Amino acid sequence: MILLPIFLPVAVGVLLLLPVGQEVLGDAGKAALRALHAVVGVVLLITAVAALTVAWTGPDSLTWFELMRGIPVYFHIDDVSRLFVTVISLIWVLVGVYSFVYMEHEGKERRFFGFYLIVYGVLVALSFSGNLITLYLFYELMTLTSMPLVLHNGSHEAIMAALKYLFYSMCGAYLGLFGIFFLYRCCDTLTFIPGGVLNEAMAAENQTILMIAVFGMLIGFGAKAGMFPLHAWLPTAHPVAPSPASAVMSGIIAKAGVLALIRVVYYIAGPAFIRGTWIQTAWMTLALLTVFMGSMLAFREPVFKKRLAYSTVSQVSYVLFGLSVLSETAMEGALLHVVFHAIIKSALFLTAGVFIFQTDRTRVEELRGIGKKMPCTLWCYTFASLALIGIPPASGFISKWYLAQGAMEGGVGVFGWAGPAVLLLSALLTAGYLLPVVTDGFFPKDTAVVTALPDRGDPPLMMLIPLAILAALTLLLGIFANPLIRFVSGIASSVL
Repeated sequence: MILLPIFLPVAVGVLLLLPVGQEVLGDAGKAALRALHAVVGVVLLITAVAALTVAWTGPDSLTWFELMRGIPVYFHIDDVSRLFVTVISLIWVLVGVYSFVYMEHEGKERRFFGFYLIVYGVLVALSFSGNLITLYLFYELMTLTSMPLVLHNGSHEAIMAALKYLFYSMCGAYLGLFGIFFLYRCCDTLTFIPGGVLNEAMAAENQTILMIAVFGMLIGFGAKAGMFPLHAWLPTAHPVAPSPASAVMSGIIAKAGVLALIRVVYYIAGPAFIRGTWIQTAWMTLALLTVFMGSMLAFREPVFKKRLAYSTVSQVSYVLFGLSVLSETAMEGALLHVVFHAIIKSALFLTAGVFIFQTDRTRVEELRGIGKKMPCTLWCYTFASLALIGIPPASGFISKWYLAQGAMEGGVGVFGWAGPAVLLLSALLTAGYLLPVVTDGFFPKDTAVVTALPDRGDPPLMMLIPLAILAALTLLLGIFANPLIRFVSGIASSVL
């Protein structure tokens, strides 16, 4: 049962990529596309149901095989796994449905959906990973299988962006591998246990090199999350990738780095090993620097998708700052922001995809008057933008409140006030780079720009409905946040 939601999408994705996929489904024509969409839709639905069933009611552990003596490929489902696999499944299904229509704009649908399914299975495996070796194995597979989503259109720009994504991800992963070598020597086990598994005697004996190794892992796994200094792949990769790929890379794949950091800090090294050390100080500094820098770059960026990519750099570091404070309230805020940001940013990138699909406009100034042509789409964008800024009662306000409270209560010295100050400044910058699209879209100063826009209206329902669901969730999860707050509180209290 644990292996089913991992291998079903991978197997079907591989079949779609092989020549047999072309023989069975064809490779052109509306009938072939309908067959492809039917297969992908059924697999997405079965995988999502299987993953959620296993996560919430099924068996909680499985040793698949031993990679080498004493190092098993091991799956174990805990509350962190449940949280991440639920978010992944929700986003993957909604974006997949949206992609059925959008990918007609990009072409090469069979290849796109083949890798889309493979990455889904790998992400489920990553969420279910029960030890550090298993997590690292699927973390690397996630990079390799998601890279084709970036280079999908085959242009020189897309190929260079994919290579940059691969280079940054591999550099980060190798820093993670460097840390694993030392943790293997200094830990009683590499299985994830709340609070950490360091052997106190070995840790004391090798403290200096172990701290360097753990900090290297923070930088390495932080690359996928877009933390400075390994953040530059995001604004390069997102503008050239298809919008559905940008949505899942920003909303979900960037969170794979967050998941890896949670496991390393809270389940292997342990927060007690890091608290009060130079590691914590450096981590908080880098996170806040990334929050401010990403917001400033987004504010200055005229290309819409690139602006959203810089926004991801900033917003995911909200999560990293919450994790670095090492307090329960801050961690609750970080986990809430994982969920909320995944939904919000997926909605924003899908909106960008609608604008490209309907008008071929890619720059912010070209979207003036867009609300007159596509009011439903721009209203969805408006709700998502308000949530990302943190306007109550939208969901982003809840997570940012907990992050600020956690920083002030966390006993982290100057960061107790510097953290909330940077978060507030970033929220103002977020309003500055998101809301002009709304105001100029609904109330253009020059009516001539409205006439110049293609008169195609809102997109087909198969694109609009997933976008509307995500936009509604950005508001509903803020109004009815208590069940999710209680759930993440249980996770935070178990590790702290």
